[in-house]
Amino acid sequence: MMSQLLIIIAALYGAVAVALGAFAAHGLKSRLSEQLLTVFQTGVTYQFYHTLALLLAGLWLRFAPSPWVAAAGIFWALGVVLFSGSLYALALTSIKWFGPITPLGGLLFILGWICLLVGAVKA
Repeated sequence: MMSQLLIIIAALYGAVAVALGAFAAHGLKSRLSEQLLTVFQTGVTYQFYHTLALLLAGLWLRFAPSPWVAAAGIFWALGVVLFSGSLYALALTSIKWFGPITPLGGLLFILGWICLLVGAVKA
């Protein structure tokens, strides 16, 4: 069940990342400053990295269930929302209070990678 959920989330995040990347390249280039465009693109980049990680975690769980790998997937899925989501919001609105949310998402990414490490060692 968890493997299917992570693969579904990865598919959704992947599609959204492609759409947002295209939106940034074609729709935002003339509307945002170079700095804010870079912020937006950083969100897209990290969303792609963790989309691939979610997909691999989902596949791993399909063949070798692990609570650690499942936890990694959950951390990454939430990390995308907080990290990339806050960067998108910051870039599009210039509201500075979105900035402090970003490191929380980054912390979730790190926790996910640590969980993957533990899962790999215990496998």
